[in-house]
Amino acid sequence: MELDADAIDAMRELINIGVGRAAGMLNEITKCPIILQVPSIRIESLEKLSGTTDENAPSLSTVSLHFRGPMSGVAALVFPPKSAALLVSLMTREGEDAQDLDIMRIETLKEVGNIIINAVMGSIANVLEQHLKYSLPNYQEIRIAALAQSLKKTADKRVVLANAHFHLEGTTIDGNILLILEIGSMDALLEGITRMTPRD
Repeated sequence: MELDADAIDAMRELINIGVGRAAGMLNEITKCPIILQVPSIRIESLEKLSGTTDENAPSLSTVSLHFRGPMSGVAALVFPPKSAALLVSLMTREGEDAQDLDIMRIETLKEVGNIIINAVMGSIANVLEQHLKYSLPNYQEIRIAALAQSLKKTADKRVVLANAHFHLEGTTIDGNILLILEIGSMDALLEGITRMTPRD
């Protein structure tokens, strides 16, 4: 099943509601003014996104949560390593070391990812009237293909990719929110989004 333009807009709105809530929570916790935006989303093929045909596909700084329920899969906040280090540096006001995120800064990134992913998935689950159970957040520098392989069942060949823009301290940092669902769960999500989309 594919989404039309109206349904894509509806999904983007759901994700934006989630990141808006997450930004408010992050502002309160860090005392650092943060604006979070999701300007676009798309449904991308897992093979293209993960570079499964390219052994040199880069490892990315990834905070992921597995979830299960009517939908099962993994949601992840993903950055190039240098962008992840810069984001944490701006939030904690500590020096940046892009090559080696120390334990404290990894924990900070995990908390950021946990807040954002829970808010986004909560927004989607609430509208679809579903209850999901989540794992604890996990930080890894990992390729997208390996993240998909971490699912208990086979991943759907389609991935929801949402661009995420973080605006803080006069700097914009680009990342992505990924939804990699198990086979069957992606169709359930797309059908739910389609049902909630107003029709003429």
